Amino acid sequence: MQTPSKQPKSSSVTYEEEEEMQHDIAKLRDQVQQVSLAQKGTESKMDGLKKDVEAKMDCLKKGIEAKMDDLKIDLGQTWKN
Repeated sequence: MQTPSKQPKSSSVTYEEEEEMQHDIAKLRDQVQQVSLAQKGTESKMDGLKKDVEAKMDCLKKGIEAKMDDLKIDLGQTWKN
């Protein structure tokens, strides 16, 4: 005995409903595009901030190394005297 197969219901979407769905889809695509552009802008700003922080850290590191060298020299002269 075979099981009767169910026939898919035909779509009863009206033209107006279809238009509204297409409009909603277009709005969602626009929103996704805006979010994507905003994300790219944020990533770009973060990259710039990261480079600024790294440059400042390098500068601080060089300054600390220079002060440490000066202290070594001062301590060396102190021990000689």
